[in-house]
Amino acid sequence: MKAGNMKKQDVKRKIIFSDFFRNNGILMGSVLIGLVGFWLIFLIILPQLSMLDYSFRFNLPPSEQGGPKDVYTLNNYRHLLYGSDTSGETYNTVDLMVFGRTILAAMMVTIFNIILCYPLAYLLGQSKGSGLIRLLVVLLIIPYWINEILRAFALRIIFGDSGLLNEVLMFLHLTDGPIDFIRQNVALYAGLGYAYILLMLFPMYNVIESLDRNQIEAARDMGASWLHIHRRIVIPHAKPGIASGATMVFMLTAGALAAPQVLGGPSSLWFTQLVYQWFNNSLNWQQGAAYAIVLLFATIVIVLTVMRIFKVNMGDIGK
Repeated sequence: MKAGNMKKQDVKRKIIFSDFFRNNGILMGSVLIGLVGFWLIFLIILPQLSMLDYSFRFNLPPSEQGGPKDVYTLNNYRHLLYGSDTSGETYNTVDLMVFGRTILAAMMVTIFNIILCYPLAYLLGQSKGSGLIRLLVVLLIIPYWINEILRAFALRIIFGDSGLLNEVLMFLHLTDGPIDFIRQNVALYAGLGYAYILLMLFPMYNVIESLDRNQIEAARDMGASWLHIHRRIVIPHAKPGIASGATMVFMLTAGALAAPQVLGGPSSLWFTQLVYQWFNNSLNWQQGAAYAIVLLFATIVIVLTVMRIFKVNMGDIGK
């Protein structure tokens, strides 16, 4: 059975490649494959392998690098677990709590974006391209012409003690004084959700747009409620788009740096900020590489686990 399946997969790959070259031509097809290969190898794989190698090295001065002391070690990973305690009896609770809080916050931002974007994506996908919907799409895109750091500072002004949001709440007598949205991390989570909202919206929209409206009409004629229509028809069809958007939002949120630096409160240290401190403040690239590798592998494992739970594979996302 396995040999037969492998043969079928080989035949399928050959058909895909032949169709690709037939549609794009030998020259253009080769150029496209070469560019993608260059991007994958030189901009992703090799830098990550270099980072992985760094993470197993001692932080040595340049004169000792390549010498007898320059050997592989697990000390950089042990530091994340135990900190400066070489005995391994006391855990590095500070860094571990920052790591756990970062992963949990990235999950919450991703779930928030799914809940927020799904109704909007359904509206856009089933609107038959009206002028109002086109205007709405343009209004969603225009704010992203502004640099991410400037948007973060704008949000900090909005959520500040004397910002627009507090002024409106006090004007409406909904609060007696300004609310510290920065210290309570409301500004941070709102900023992260806003920063990557289009990466959740458009994958959903592209998939829902391809849904045959006749299926919805037929289900409605048979007496199905809106809840059943979305649970049985729309959401299963939109699952690849939801998975694609959730993957990008979760990975980018967990690896965000600008928004936590600008919008984060005193107690909202992000794990990427620890990585930044090891690289730039402590000049310990080996330790920073170990922290970065841990974050990378943790997010990949979480994404693959969630995809397996919801029965989504990479082929579905690539459609």
